[in-house]
Amino acid sequence: MKYLFVVQGEGRGHFTQALSLKNMLERNGHEVVAVMVGRSSKRTLPDFFTKKIGTEIIQFRSPNFLPTPKGKSSFLLVSILYNLFLLPVYIQSIIAIYQTIKDKKPDVVMNLYELLCGLTYGVLSPKPPMVSVAHQYYFLTPDFKYTGKKRIEFELLNFYSRLTSLNSTKILALSFRQEIKPNYNSNIVIVPPLLRPEVLRLKPVSGNYIHGYMLNSGFVNDLTVWSNRNNNERLHFFWDKKNVSTVQKLTDSLVMHNLDDTLFLKYMAGSKAYATTGGFESVCEAMYLQKPVLMVPAHIEQECNVIDALRTGAGVTSNRFELDLLLNFIPTYNPTQEFYLWVKSAEYCFVHHLTQIETEPDNFFVTI
Repeated sequence: MKYLFVVQGEGRGHFTQALSLKNMLERNGHEVVAVMVGRSSKRTLPDFFTKKIGTEIIQFRSPNFLPTPKGKSSFLLVSILYNLFLLPVYIQSIIAIYQTIKDKKPDVVMNLYELLCGLTYGVLSPKPPMVSVAHQYYFLTPDFKYTGKKRIEFELLNFYSRLTSLNSTKILALSFRQEIKPNYNSNIVIVPPLLRPEVLRLKPVSGNYIHGYMLNSGFVNDLTVWSNRNNNERLHFFWDKKNVSTVQKLTDSLVMHNLDDTLFLKYMAGSKAYATTGGFESVCEAMYLQKPVLMVPAHIEQECNVIDALRTGAGVTSNRFELDLLLNFIPTYNPTQEFYLWVKSAEYCFVHHLTQIETEPDNFFVTI
């Protein structure tokens, strides 16, 4: 079968998921004819993705969240207004997605949480079936219980998720764990995280430094202050900030690295703990490598990730990079084999569910 990927370009997780899924499909005899990526002026495509994806990359303008002035979180209302202003640009992107689907003639379109792909299917209804893949779809199920205080933002997030998956034939919801008896009366299926072979081959060791990743660079000031007060603790953090040198030493013990995925995984495997702004993919990588995690959510999506991760015993959470909290948690961290086995079943689960798509009519859609 031929697949076309459409990938949201915000953060690191959707890129690594696309790489993993492409490898799985190709190992089982399928082909990815092209990868479309929603881009914004605030982000650049990471080198690890452009070098490893191994197929044509087609970029288009896509909505994104705008960071607050301090760069620690996202302005939801301002982001909505800003993206409404760019609506004519996004209409052109929807047309480009539709035309690419016609030109590439895929058997299946894999949508990795890209809003404009969902709207393309909601408005123009291309012929090939669409399968939507993301952890955010797990929040639509009864198994997820939101316990935070941002109920309106949570409902908006779920509304956004529904828009990304309009007219999906199937929705694959990535999850930290396998639910015992999911019965959602919908087209949502619970599947394992998509970790790449590079992660699965790593041999973790307990190092003498804390590893980290931050989506928004505004947290660096807090991190610098903490590092100056605790210069005996080595810190190796990664970011995707534009127009900075590859490596920056901000204090005697704090080093910031530009996002390089090979180096990122190397530092992850050799760390004693991991601190992040709450992205699903890197938390899964830390759990697989049995690293305790501090999660500092920058927006409602990451807050939901954190709520879910805490159920699995992944680590602790805070509203800032309070590394003392992480250091105190390390002695109590108790990893299990359950997550490891769940991740190992990913290829079977994905191939099984995607193979079923082959026998379904081209015009069969289910809307959640």
